[in-house]
Amino acid sequence: MRNKIYFITSSLILCYLTIFAQIIERPVYGCFLLQGGTVHTITNGSMEGDVLINEGRITAIGKDLNLPNNCELIDASEKEIYPGFIDAGTKLGLSEISSISLTRDFNEHGNLTPHMQALTAINPNGVPIAVTRVEGITTVLAAPSGGLLPGTAAVIDLFGYNPDQMYAGAKAMILEFPASGKRGRWDRRTAEKIEEDFEQAMERLNNFWKEAVRYKTLSNLETNEIRTIVQYESFLPVLSQEMPLFIEVNRAQDIVNAIEWAKDKEVKVVLTGVAEGWRLTKEILESGFPVITGPVLQTPSRAYDKYDRPYANAGAMHNAGIRVAIRTNETENVRNLPFNAGYAAAYGMGREEALRAVTIVPAKILGLDDQMGSLEVGKKANLFISNGDPFEPRTQIEQVFIRGWKIPMESRHTQLYDQFLERTPGAQMND
Repeated sequence: MRNKIYFITSSLILCYLTIFAQIIERPVYGCFLLQGGTVHTITNGSMEGDVLINEGRITAIGKDLNLPNNCELIDASEKEIYPGFIDAGTKLGLSEISSISLTRDFNEHGNLTPHMQALTAINPNGVPIAVTRVEGITTVLAAPSGGLLPGTAAVIDLFGYNPDQMYAGAKAMILEFPASGKRGRWDRRTAEKIEEDFEQAMERLNNFWKEAVRYKTLSNLETNEIRTIVQYESFLPVLSQEMPLFIEVNRAQDIVNAIEWAKDKEVKVVLTGVAEGWRLTKEILESGFPVITGPVLQTPSRAYDKYDRPYANAGAMHNAGIRVAIRTNETENVRNLPFNAGYAAAYGMGREEALRAVTIVPAKILGLDDQMGSLEVGKKANLFISNGDPFEPRTQIEQVFIRGWKIPMESRHTQLYDQFLERTPGAQMND
């Protein structure tokens, strides 16, 4: 009975949120001429001009472009036009309400579940999706977590009525590298127990890798006698370098261990998290592995570190020559990606490089730079118009386009704002 009541209560909450998350306006698809704005191409500088969108693509960029027939003119004068931001590390679409387990679908049972596909669990109608995209974030990597190999992440554009429509064409295998130290202040394990757990985790990882390589070798033989094993089958794209391996690692010693472990693996490795990367810039640079770091807006990993170490981490790695993208690693607060990048810009990375760290750099790391990450003719029309610098909290995002669709600038947040802005005075209710 207790479980039944819990289920009914959870369902009512979800229904309530879904009702209020509904978008009143509808997306519009067609031809749009954004006229007279400052166009920030990211890869080819900035210019005053126009952007023409047609059939979901950017078809022209320049000055005084002609308005085609049946094309909507959007006045962007005194406005800024940017490519849509990319967050290459989130749980967006995989979780709705963190306190209700029924709405969380990013952590499967088991320690080695690479075959679990995040894309199948995406909820296109999740409230945080609309909240995120109206802030100029048009694309994210939705990643599972928990366990050693928790599953396969997927890149999604933040518009679509089902996961397949949202899929942006790239995936990544997630590896949560074994920790050699305490997992946090709450960790009460002895030094001996920590070492034992680390050695056991590394043994499981190495055994899985060895068996996956053996499975790949057998799969290449011309025989029908090999039995399909889904865990290894799903790992084949990693071993054939068709899919990158994202190694989640944060502490300095763990970063060293991960680099040492991965250096002789013939796979595409990306280091993610990397909270203490500033301590090991030389080692990371020599490895040649790109980095997706964040969140920037967090407290230092060690009590004796300066308060601004997380803010300066991305800049320290970039200035050492490492290719760095910025992520939030969030669900509800993916909308704060511009402010994570803004702090990184202010603490050593610089504004232009911080812009690249949430546009073209993650696009390159994900293998999608021919489709997104900059404003170029032929790329998908993922972009936004703002009235100022998107890293500034006072800036308003005025229009968002995803795959050429003009997106309604509505979300749960804007609806709440309108509701309470026009509320009935309380005194009237007391009469």
